[in-house]
Formats: sequence, C-alpha cells, structure tokens
Amino acid sequence: MNHWMEKPWLHRYAILLAVCTLLLVAAGASVTSNQAGLSVPDWPLSYGKVMPEMKGGVFYEHGHRMIATLVGFLTVIMAIWLWRVEDRRWMRYLGLGAVAAVIVQGVLGGMTVKYMLPKPVSISHACLAQLFFSTTVAIAIFTSPSWKRGPVIVQDSGWPSLRTLSFSVPVLVLVQLALGAGYRHRAFTVMPHVIGAIFVTGFVITVAVFVLAQFGSHPILNRTAWALMGITIVQVVLGIVTYLARLSGAESAVPSQSTIALTILHVATGALTMACAVVLAIQVRRNVRPHAKLAARGVPAVS
Repeated sequence: MNHWMEKPWLHRYAILLAVCTLLLVAAGASVTSNQAGLSVPDWPLSYGKVMPEMKGGVFYEHGHRMIATLVGFLTVIMAIWLWRVEDRRWMRYLGLGAVAAVIVQGVLGGMTVKYMLPKPVSISHACLAQLFFSTTVAIAIFTSPSWKRGPVIVQDSGWPSLRTLSFSVPVLVLVQLALGAGYRHRAFTVMPHVIGAIFVTGFVITVAVFVLAQFGSHPILNRTAWALMGITIVQVVLGIVTYLARLSGAESAVPSQSTIALTILHVATGALTMACAVVLAIQVRRNVRPHAKLAARGVPAVS
C-alpha cells in the first residue's frame, strides 16, 4: 500500500468531512432558530398533521437529520481509513474518538427531542457539535502536506507563556459558545452571552496580536493569528446584527427568515472561531518552544 499516494486523498477527505460537519452545525442552528417560541416536539411524526407555523421547523429538522446521517457515515469511513494507512497511533485513536463523539451526539440529540430533557442537555448537545467540528478540522491539519513538512521552531521569550495563552483561547471560546447556546435554548437571558463576548473578544484579539508581534514572520503562525482575529471580528458583528434582528421581531411568534439566516451565520461563524482557536493552539504547541527547552535540547530558534 502506497501511503504517500493515499494520504493526499486522506487530507482532501478530511476537508470534506469538516465542511459537511460545518453544514451540520448550521443545520442544527436552523432547527433551533425556526422553532423558537413553539412548544411542540422537534420530530413530529407526520408533516401534514403539524400546525402551519411549524412546517418550516419540520423541513429544517428533516434536513438536519439527513446531514447528521451523512456526517456519521463519513466519520466511520474516516476512522477506518486512518486505521489502515496512518503510522501515527494517536491519529488512529483520534479517528475512533471522532466516531464515539458522533454516536454520543446522535444519542444525546435523540434523547433531547424525544424525552424533552433539561436545557443543560440541549446546551451540551450544541457544545459537543462545536467540539466535533474542531476535531474534524484538527484531523485535516494533521493530514496536511504542511504538517508533513515539519515544524519551524521559534523561541517564546514572553510572559505569560504563549502556550498557556493559546490553550486558554479555545476553552474561553467554548464557554462563550455555551452561553450562546443557553440563550438560544432560553436557559437564561442574553446578558451572560454579551458580557462573555466582550471579555472573550478582548482576550482573543490580545493573544492574536501577541502572536503577530512576536512571530509576524512565521508563515503558519502569522496566517493563523490573522484568521482568528478576522473571524472573531466578523462573529462579533454578526452577533450584534442578529440580536438587533431578534429585538425587531420580538412580538412575532415565528422568527423571520432574515433572523433565522443571521442566527445560522452567527452559529456557523462561532464554530469557525472555535476551530481556528484550536488550530492556533495546535500550531503554537508544534512550533513554539520556551527558551529553556530550546537551550536544553540544543535546538536553534528560527525567527
């Protein structure tokens, strides 16, 4: 088996899986947004028997289930492919972990709509979807040609450690996404999400600027930091516009199509923000070394 010929296709397949997963996240947001304020089950048995105002939600729910089935099927293929061609044992187990996440996500989603579980379960369901998307993006990074070429080591001489800062970013973004999911599921008001957005946005931009200031000439770190900062700014703008759209249509029982579209874009961009934060943490871990470790290993720093 020629691994060198198969792995480029594995990388392309990983990108396809990541794109489909992003579509799944967007489809999930469409279901939640379209059914906002409607106290009926998410999975009605017959399209013709539901109320007219619910038929849009049924349509989105059917689409969501179809994409979820596709993503689950693609993930199983990915895990098998990784197990057959990957020499890195941790990559094989990462593929198995992705399959386990799909199974848990499917069970959790089904139980949520069937048994009307508490809102924290629905919020956990949304957060797991975000984590799974970040996992698919990480697999695409790990199978990319640039990863195969190896790291370009640079020295981290700042304080606090850039590794610590970069690892904190995806954690804080995930907390912010959970607050957003809580607001969409009406677990609490919008204020925790707004306050979190101010803090997390400031932290993310600070870390991105810190990376650019230290390693602006590093090709990978430079691109990742700029991407994270740009996506974060777009996300904040979408959040403001979406909230204003919700306020303008607050008296309507069913949200307008423009409000639904904005919410979907906001959730999808949130997923991209989370994935980009994960990529930055991965690339910092791979390319940045503390000065003490560089000296101990005799590795020259490349500025």
